Amino acid sequence: MAEFAPILVGISVLFLLVALYSGKIRAEVAFFTAVMFLTVFGVLTPKEAISGFANEQLAVVILLLILSDTIRKTNVMDALFAKLFKGTKTSNSFIARMMLYVAPASAFFNNTPLVAMMMPYVHSWSKQNGVSPAKLLIPLSYVTIVGGCITLVGTSTNLIVNGMAVDAGLPSLGIFDFTFAGLPLAIVAGVYMYFFSSSLLRDHKDAAGEFEDDWREYFVETEVGLGSKLIGKTINDAGLRNLKGNFLVEIVRNERIITPVSPTHVLRAHDRLIFTGGLDTIQDLVKADMGLSLPKTCEAAHLSDVVEIVVSYNSSLIGKTVKDSDFRGKYDAAIVAVHRNGEKLSGKLGEIELEAGDALLLFAGRDFYKRATENAFYTISMRQNVLVQGKKALMVIVGMLASIIISALTPVPLFTCLLLVLGATLLAGILTVTEVRKGLDVNLLVIMALGLAMGRALINSGAADMIAEQVLLHGKSFGPVVVLAGIFTVTNLLGAYMTNKAAVSLIFPISISLAQSMNWPIEPFILVVAFGGAASFITPIGYQTNLMVYGSGGYNFNDFMKIGLPLTLIYIILGTLLLSLQYGLF
Repeated sequence: MAEFAPILVGISVLFLLVALYSGKIRAEVAFFTAVMFLTVFGVLTPKEAISGFANEQLAVVILLLILSDTIRKTNVMDALFAKLFKGTKTSNSFIARMMLYVAPASAFFNNTPLVAMMMPYVHSWSKQNGVSPAKLLIPLSYVTIVGGCITLVGTSTNLIVNGMAVDAGLPSLGIFDFTFAGLPLAIVAGVYMYFFSSSLLRDHKDAAGEFEDDWREYFVETEVGLGSKLIGKTINDAGLRNLKGNFLVEIVRNERIITPVSPTHVLRAHDRLIFTGGLDTIQDLVKADMGLSLPKTCEAAHLSDVVEIVVSYNSSLIGKTVKDSDFRGKYDAAIVAVHRNGEKLSGKLGEIELEAGDALLLFAGRDFYKRATENAFYTISMRQNVLVQGKKALMVIVGMLASIIISALTPVPLFTCLLLVLGATLLAGILTVTEVRKGLDVNLLVIMALGLAMGRALINSGAADMIAEQVLLHGKSFGPVVVLAGIFTVTNLLGAYMTNKAAVSLIFPISISLAQSMNWPIEPFILVVAFGGAASFITPIGYQTNLMVYGSGGYNFNDFMKIGLPLTLIYIILGTLLLSLQYGLF
């Protein structure tokens, strides 16, 4: 069976590439299937298949996510942002402040919670200053990405790569081993965004304004009640052609869809009227004295708060219909409307199959703020109760910073320090065990752990060495700098279309095999995989923060390509030169 191992690994990798690129199979399911296949055929032992779950760096990622999420549950960040961005009036000045404050913060705090904390403030600042949020949301994501590349703990991608290095028997990277290349790259990226983001990003209108200023239209379903005064009237006579901020796109009657809707069409009881409308006008639609009602799941007096969310890239909601998601039961909130970029939705709201990046409008109850701790979605805007006192959040921030400093200056591992901080938050009542459990991103844990197993399979089968040999035959004459640039490019392209964590899992063993075969310094070939995987700018699906702003900003794929491709080329060229200079590869 050993002679067929490279072929089996090749089949698994090809399956992963197709599955992750197409999006037809969830990432964690695809990785589980591939690892199970390799374990059944003996390429991996059962111990190797699950060893990633005991990886220390993986545990550090999870601890950082849990602790960072604690800080998000307080209004202390809103007060902090108001001070940091005081006096900014233009998108360029706002981007400059983000580079000054947010990028350094993302070097030490996980990117995802930072973006989640910043997004509501970006929307409110944009409304106050007459600036489109679309001018700022992609730069926000990019700022946290480049800031995260400054240190080992700035992004989960760096920690994953370091975990793979330790798993392969190599020395662990230091916290500031990334800084020599990462800091100049972040500065250059900031300058690029300052001068070019305004011209390269489309000027969308603010979604929080009136409908005529609203670029994000939601798909919402209403029903004509038995006592409605609309029954027997035509569309024109009922005044449904003159609704401010809402447009009637179709009628669902007895499972039959009527579209386009004629002005002379006569309405009947139980007709389901499908509108597109803005954020502020959907509530007005059902409050009007017309006898229209929202779906029954929205009928509750305590569902009073209006909340906007975005379905995350690894959400358990993906592939489920609105009706089957049991959103009301799980989160004490009803899905009122759905927005999907560039796609015309049709039919009943309950039958829409949810996808990553969908923006959902909710009517939320009191318990929503307690239950919305899973990673199934990201919040865009909400009227949120203060769940964590500012002083307690400050304790968590100080604890995380102290952990990073102690681990950098002493032999005490970062995992140990963060574990102590988490224990302190539990003892102090800042977090409960239930909140920790709900805040645990199980899908991310599975992807990272099984990604480590795939890397082990590439090494066990000899496939990594075979690929390295082929690359050497064609690239060794050009020297380590060109090979380094090639690894940077391949990792980045794979990460852009199949998630960065999957890409680094596949490329890492190949990269170190190349370095070892040619007796080149191995550190730059570890770092280049991390930089290539984390620097995901050209698609919304390569990095979770890109996907977070994708639905919120009303972007399409082309928006990311337009601003992200030049930045990617700059990042690859400059990053290769800096790493080569740092480790004397010239």
